[in-house]
Amino acid sequence: MIPLKSPQAIEKQRASSRIVAEVLQAMAGMVAPGVSTLELDRAAEELILERGGKPAFKGYLGYPNTLCTSINEQVVHGIPSKRRLKEGDIVSLDVGVLFERYYGDAAVTLPVGKVTPAVERLLRVTEEALMAGISKMQVGNRVGDISWAVQSVAEAAGFSVVKAFVGHGIGRQPHEEPQVPNYGLPGRGPKLKAGMVLAIEPMINMGASAVRILPDQWTAVTRDNSLSCHFEHTVALSAQGPQILTKL
Repeated sequence: MIPLKSPQAIEKQRASSRIVAEVLQAMAGMVAPGVSTLELDRAAEELILERGGKPAFKGYLGYPNTLCTSINEQVVHGIPSKRRLKEGDIVSLDVGVLFERYYGDAAVTLPVGKVTPAVERLLRVTEEALMAGISKMQVGNRVGDISWAVQSVAEAAGFSVVKAFVGHGIGRQPHEEPQVPNYGLPGRGPKLKAGMVLAIEPMINMGASAVRILPDQWTAVTRDNSLSCHFEHTVALSAQGPQILTKL
């Protein structure tokens, strides 16, 4: 069952998603060599609480923190720690917010100081893949059209798509139907309808697509230790097309 949201519900989701966007903007200003991911996590939680929201991930299925902070070969679900960011690292920051009973969710991958042109290209292509997927979120299209758009952009650039994790519907629950894979065939999957709200989130690897989970039971890393990049937006679909809710 894929929930369809009323315009009023989407406005509530826009409010939670705005908090997400403000937090990510603040984090972008903090990311620098020498900063620990735990410092980012604490600052993010403070910002969310100040705005009347609740960290969506903290306590969810036992997850211990507000942010997911995934560095370099870490794909998703990295746990904040005292580890300090270094010049040339990349770090994915994924945040969810519950506000007035509705969820927003987004992620960005940021360079720490100066990174190589090859790494800059990975970040650029992953964000382009996200926007290509969002552009296919049109009434009458299917989920597979989004998936295919993401995959096409990533693979045309010589990168691989993580298949172990997918995007998802989002609303009164942090994860709802439908699943939104970052790979697939156009014209397949559930039909897209006005009122759907999706978290579209490409995870793109510089090397092969295979991942494994670390002993902490959360952090996913690339099997070949290649760099991984993650971007995500919460997007509502209206008759006029997609509206990115997690964009300031």
